[in-house]
Amino acid sequence: MRLATIQTPSGPRAAVRHGDAYVDLHATDAALPASVRGLLAAGAEALKAAAAAAGRPAAVRVAVRGAKLLPPIPDPAKIICVGLNYRDHAAESGAPIPKEPVLFSKYATALVGPDEPIVLPPVSQEVDYEAELVIVVGRGGRHLSKEAAAGHIAGYTIGHDVSARDWQLKKDGRQWMVGKTFDTFAPLGPELVTPDEVGDPHALAIRLRLNGETMQDSTTRQMIFPAPEVVAYLSQVFTLEPGDLIFTGTPPGVGFARKPPVFLKAGDVVEIEIEKLGILRNPVVQG
Repeated sequence: MRLATIQTPSGPRAAVRHGDAYVDLHATDAALPASVRGLLAAGAEALKAAAAAAGRPAAVRVAVRGAKLLPPIPDPAKIICVGLNYRDHAAESGAPIPKEPVLFSKYATALVGPDEPIVLPPVSQEVDYEAELVIVVGRGGRHLSKEAAAGHIAGYTIGHDVSARDWQLKKDGRQWMVGKTFDTFAPLGPELVTPDEVGDPHALAIRLRLNGETMQDSTTRQMIFPAPEVVAYLSQVFTLEPGDLIFTGTPPGVGFARKPPVFLKAGDVVEIEIEKLGILRNPVVQG
Protein backbone atom coordinates (compact mmCIF):
# COMPACT_ATOMS: atom_id res chain seq x y z
CA MET A 1 0.00 0.00 0.00
CA ARG A 2 1.11 3.53 -0.76
CA LEU A 3 -0.33 6.11 1.64
CA ALA A 4 -0.17 9.86 1.15
CA THR A 5 -1.57 13.07 2.59
CA ILE A 6 -3.30 15.22 -0.01
CA GLN A 7 -4.60 18.76 0.26
CA THR A 8 -8.35 18.93 -0.36
CA PRO A 9 -11.02 21.66 -0.01
CA SER A 10 -11.81 20.02 3.35
CA GLY A 11 -8.19 20.19 4.48
CA PRO A 12 -5.40 17.59 4.59
CA ARG A 13 -6.70 14.07 4.03
CA ALA A 14 -5.24 10.58 4.23
CA ALA A 15 -5.21 8.93 0.81
CA VAL A 16 -4.24 5.65 -0.81
CA ARG A 17 -2.60 5.48 -4.22
CA HIS A 18 -4.84 3.46 -6.56
CA GLY A 19 -3.56 3.37 -10.12
CA ASP A 20 -3.33 6.92 -11.47
CA ALA A 21 -5.35 8.45 -8.61
CA TYR A 22 -5.32 9.03 -4.88
CA VAL A 23 -8.43 7.88 -3.01
CA ASP A 24 -9.56 10.28 -0.26
CA LEU A 25 -10.21 7.71 2.45
CA HIS A 26 -12.38 9.73 4.83
CA ALA A 27 -14.49 11.12 1.98
CA THR A 28 -14.98 7.57 0.72
CA ASP A 29 -15.67 6.01 4.13
CA ALA A 30 -16.47 8.42 6.97
CA ALA A 31 -15.58 5.72 9.49
CA LEU A 32 -11.91 5.97 8.47
CA PRO A 33 -9.64 8.57 10.13
CA ALA A 34 -8.97 11.73 8.16
CA SER A 35 -5.19 11.63 8.80
CA VAL A 36 -2.51 9.06 8.04
CA ARG A 37 -1.31 9.26 11.64
CA GLY A 38 -4.85 8.53 12.82
CA LEU A 39 -5.08 5.64 10.39
CA LEU A 40 -1.87 4.11 11.74
CA ALA A 41 -3.03 4.58 15.33
CA ALA A 42 -6.27 2.76 14.50
CA GLY A 43 -4.31 -0.37 13.69
CA ALA A 44 -4.27 -3.22 11.21
CA GLU A 45 -8.05 -3.44 10.77
CA ALA A 46 -8.21 0.22 9.76
CA LEU A 47 -5.48 -0.34 7.18
CA LYS A 48 -7.43 -3.30 5.77
CA ALA A 49 -10.52 -1.10 5.58
CA ALA A 50 -8.49 1.59 3.81
CA ALA A 51 -7.31 -0.91 1.21
CA ALA A 52 -10.89 -2.05 0.67
CA ALA A 53 -12.16 1.53 0.37
CA ALA A 54 -9.56 2.30 -2.29
CA GLY A 55 -11.06 -0.37 -4.55
CA ARG A 56 -14.66 0.81 -4.34
CA PRO A 57 -16.18 1.91 -7.67
CA ALA A 58 -17.61 5.00 -5.97
CA ALA A 59 -14.36 5.94 -4.18
CA VAL A 60 -13.57 9.67 -4.10
CA ARG A 61 -10.55 10.02 -6.36
CA VAL A 62 -8.03 12.79 -7.07
CA ALA A 63 -5.80 12.38 -10.12
CA VAL A 64 -2.15 11.90 -9.21
CA ARG A 65 -1.14 14.62 -11.67
CA GLY A 66 -3.48 17.13 -10.08
CA ALA A 67 -2.94 16.20 -6.44
CA LYS A 68 -1.25 18.58 -4.01
CA LEU A 69 0.91 16.33 -1.84
CA LEU A 70 1.79 17.25 1.72
CA PRO A 71 4.30 15.29 3.83
CA PRO A 72 2.85 11.77 4.26
CA ILE A 73 2.82 12.42 8.03
CA PRO A 74 2.45 16.21 8.38
CA ASP A 75 1.84 16.08 12.14
CA PRO A 76 4.29 13.65 13.80
CA ALA A 77 4.70 13.67 17.54
CA LYS A 78 8.44 13.13 17.09
CA ILE A 79 11.09 13.43 14.37
CA ILE A 80 14.21 11.50 15.39
CA CYS A 81 17.37 11.45 13.28
CA VAL A 82 20.37 9.12 13.22
CA GLY A 83 23.73 10.62 12.29
CA LEU A 84 26.73 8.88 10.72
CA ASN A 85 24.72 5.73 9.96
CA TYR A 86 26.39 4.86 6.64
CA ARG A 87 29.85 3.33 6.66
CA ASP A 88 30.86 5.15 3.48
CA HIS A 89 29.61 8.51 4.82
CA ALA A 90 31.45 8.07 8.13
CA ALA A 91 34.60 7.40 6.11
CA GLU A 92 34.25 10.57 4.01
CA SER A 93 33.56 12.59 7.18
CA GLY A 94 36.73 11.25 8.83
CA ALA A 95 34.64 9.92 11.72
CA PRO A 96 35.02 6.54 13.42
CA ILE A 97 32.24 3.98 12.95
CA PRO A 98 29.77 4.67 15.80
CA LYS A 99 29.26 1.92 18.36
CA GLU A 100 25.74 3.18 19.10
CA PRO A 101 23.35 5.35 17.09
CA VAL A 102 24.20 9.06 17.09
CA LEU A 103 20.92 10.89 17.67
CA PHE A 104 19.46 14.34 17.19
CA SER A 105 16.00 15.68 16.39
CA LYS A 106 14.05 17.95 14.12
CA TYR A 107 10.77 19.75 14.79
CA ALA A 108 7.57 19.41 12.79
CA THR A 109 7.92 23.04 11.63
CA ALA A 110 10.80 21.83 9.44
CA LEU A 111 8.50 19.55 7.39
CA VAL A 112 7.54 20.38 3.82
CA GLY A 113 6.07 18.18 1.12
CA PRO A 114 7.11 17.35 -2.44
CA ASP A 115 7.74 20.37 -4.70
CA GLU A 116 7.60 22.79 -1.78
CA PRO A 117 10.63 25.09 -1.49
CA ILE A 118 13.60 24.65 0.80
CA VAL A 119 14.14 28.16 2.17
CA LEU A 120 17.76 29.18 2.77
CA PRO A 121 17.92 31.15 6.03
CA PRO A 122 19.68 34.53 5.84
CA VAL A 123 21.78 33.55 8.89
CA SER A 124 23.47 30.57 7.17
CA GLN A 125 25.82 30.46 4.19
CA GLU A 126 26.55 26.72 4.29
CA VAL A 127 23.29 24.83 3.73
CA ASP A 128 23.92 21.21 2.71
CA TYR A 129 21.85 18.33 1.32
CA GLU A 130 21.43 14.79 2.71
CA ALA A 131 19.31 12.02 1.15
CA GLU A 132 17.75 9.71 3.74
CA LEU A 133 15.50 6.69 4.11
CA VAL A 134 12.83 7.47 6.73
CA ILE A 135 11.12 4.90 8.95
CA VAL A 136 7.49 5.60 9.83
CA VAL A 137 6.39 4.04 13.13
CA GLY A 138 3.09 2.15 13.00
CA ARG A 139 2.41 0.45 16.31
CA GLY A 140 3.73 2.36 19.28
CA GLY A 141 5.71 0.75 22.06
CA ARG A 142 8.45 0.85 24.65
CA HIS A 143 11.35 -1.49 25.46
CA LEU A 144 11.07 -3.37 22.17
CA SER A 145 13.42 -6.20 21.24
CA LYS A 146 15.17 -6.16 17.87
CA GLU A 147 13.03 -9.13 16.86
CA ALA A 148 9.78 -7.36 17.75
CA ALA A 149 10.73 -3.94 16.40
CA ALA A 150 10.14 -4.78 12.71
CA GLY A 151 6.46 -5.35 13.51
CA HIS A 152 6.19 -1.77 14.74
CA ILE A 153 7.27 -0.25 11.41
CA ALA A 154 4.36 1.02 9.28
CA GLY A 155 6.53 1.67 6.25
CA TYR A 156 9.15 3.88 4.68
CA THR A 157 9.39 7.18 2.86
CA ILE A 158 12.02 9.57 1.52
CA GLY A 159 13.45 12.35 3.65
CA HIS A 160 15.85 15.21 3.04
CA ASP A 161 17.95 16.13 6.08
CA VAL A 162 18.83 19.68 5.04
CA SER A 163 21.69 20.90 7.23
CA ALA A 164 23.15 24.33 8.01
CA ARG A 165 26.74 23.18 8.44
CA ASP A 166 27.98 26.51 9.83
CA TRP A 167 25.44 26.20 12.66
CA GLN A 168 25.89 22.45 13.09
CA LEU A 169 29.69 22.31 13.09
CA LYS A 170 31.09 25.77 13.74
CA LYS A 171 29.02 27.08 16.64
CA ASP A 172 30.20 26.57 20.21
CA GLY A 173 29.17 23.09 21.27
CA ARG A 174 28.53 21.95 17.67
CA GLN A 175 24.79 22.59 17.53
CA TRP A 176 23.59 19.54 15.60
CA MET A 177 19.92 19.94 16.41
CA VAL A 178 19.87 23.68 15.74
CA GLY A 179 21.68 23.30 12.43
CA LYS A 180 19.24 20.63 11.30
CA THR A 181 15.83 22.07 12.09
CA PHE A 182 15.41 25.45 10.45
CA ASP A 183 11.95 25.77 8.90
CA THR A 184 11.70 23.74 5.62
CA PHE A 185 14.77 21.63 6.52
CA ALA A 186 12.84 18.33 6.46
CA PRO A 187 11.25 17.69 3.05
CA LEU A 188 9.34 14.40 3.17
CA GLY A 189 7.48 12.21 0.68
CA PRO A 190 6.00 11.56 -1.71
CA GLU A 191 4.32 8.50 -0.15
CA LEU A 192 4.52 6.15 2.82
CA VAL A 193 5.17 2.71 1.31
CA THR A 194 4.28 -0.31 3.44
CA PRO A 195 6.89 -3.03 4.15
CA ASP A 196 5.21 -5.61 1.90
CA GLU A 197 5.90 -3.38 -1.13
CA VAL A 198 9.41 -2.37 -0.04
CA GLY A 199 10.81 -5.82 0.72
CA ASP A 200 14.27 -5.59 2.25
CA PRO A 201 14.77 -1.95 3.33
CA HIS A 202 18.51 -2.58 3.49
CA ALA A 203 18.84 -3.37 -0.22
CA LEU A 204 17.61 -0.14 -1.79
CA ALA A 205 19.49 2.16 -4.14
CA ILE A 206 19.57 5.74 -2.80
CA ARG A 207 20.59 8.74 -4.90
CA LEU A 208 20.52 12.53 -4.73
CA ARG A 209 20.67 14.77 -7.78
CA LEU A 210 21.42 18.48 -7.62
CA ASN A 211 20.29 20.28 -10.78
CA GLY A 212 20.37 16.92 -12.57
CA GLU A 213 23.90 15.99 -11.43
CA THR A 214 24.22 12.92 -9.22
CA MET A 215 25.87 13.92 -5.94
CA GLN A 216 25.03 10.92 -3.73
CA ASP A 217 24.82 7.36 -5.05
CA SER A 218 24.86 4.43 -2.64
CA THR A 219 22.70 1.70 -1.16
CA THR A 220 20.99 1.18 2.16
CA ARG A 221 23.22 -1.92 2.57
CA GLN A 222 25.78 0.57 3.89
CA MET A 223 23.67 1.34 6.97
CA ILE A 224 25.52 0.58 10.20
CA PHE A 225 22.40 0.22 12.35
CA PRO A 226 19.51 -1.40 10.43
CA ALA A 227 15.93 -0.23 10.80
CA PRO A 228 14.70 -2.71 13.47
CA GLU A 229 17.81 -2.13 15.56
CA VAL A 230 17.27 1.65 15.44
CA VAL A 231 13.61 1.28 16.42
CA ALA A 232 14.48 -1.06 19.30
CA TYR A 233 17.27 1.25 20.53
CA LEU A 234 15.03 4.33 20.53
CA SER A 235 12.28 2.47 22.37
CA GLN A 236 14.62 1.93 25.32
CA VAL A 237 14.68 5.72 25.80
CA PHE A 238 11.14 6.90 25.06
CA THR A 239 7.75 5.59 24.00
CA LEU A 240 7.38 5.39 20.25
CA GLU A 241 4.02 6.51 18.89
CA PRO A 242 2.18 5.91 15.60
CA GLY A 243 3.40 8.33 12.96
CA ASP A 244 6.79 9.05 14.56
CA LEU A 245 9.43 9.67 11.89
CA ILE A 246 12.97 8.28 12.07
CA PHE A 247 15.52 9.67 9.58
CA THR A 248 18.12 6.91 9.23
CA GLY A 249 21.25 8.70 8.01
CA THR A 250 22.81 9.67 4.69
CA PRO A 251 25.31 8.12 2.25
CA PRO A 252 28.52 9.85 1.05
CA GLY A 253 28.70 12.72 -1.40
CA VAL A 254 27.40 15.50 0.86
CA GLY A 255 28.39 19.03 0.00
CA PHE A 256 30.62 19.96 2.94
CA ALA A 257 32.88 16.94 2.34
CA ARG A 258 33.57 17.88 -1.30
CA LYS A 259 36.62 19.79 -2.45
CA PRO A 260 35.66 22.53 -3.00
CA PRO A 261 32.50 22.33 -0.85
CA VAL A 262 29.12 22.50 -2.56
CA PHE A 263 26.29 24.24 -0.73
CA LEU A 264 22.71 24.88 -1.80
CA LYS A 265 21.86 28.17 -3.49
CA ALA A 266 18.69 29.86 -4.68
CA GLY A 267 17.48 28.39 -7.95
CA ASP A 268 18.77 24.87 -7.25
CA VAL A 269 16.51 21.84 -7.60
CA VAL A 270 17.17 18.77 -5.45
CA GLU A 271 15.82 15.33 -6.29
CA ILE A 272 16.17 12.32 -3.99
CA GLU A 273 15.35 8.92 -5.44
CA ILE A 274 15.10 5.76 -3.37
CA GLU A 275 14.35 2.47 -5.06
CA LYS A 276 10.67 1.43 -4.67
CA LEU A 277 9.81 4.66 -2.85
CA GLY A 278 9.81 7.18 -5.71
CA ILE A 279 11.32 10.63 -6.09
CA LEU A 280 11.21 13.59 -3.69
CA ARG A 281 11.79 16.87 -5.53
CA ASN A 282 12.21 20.32 -3.96
CA PRO A 283 13.33 23.69 -5.33
CA VAL A 284 15.59 25.98 -3.31
CA VAL A 285 14.83 29.65 -2.62
CA GLN A 286 16.51 32.38 -0.61
CA GLY A 287 14.80 33.43 2.60
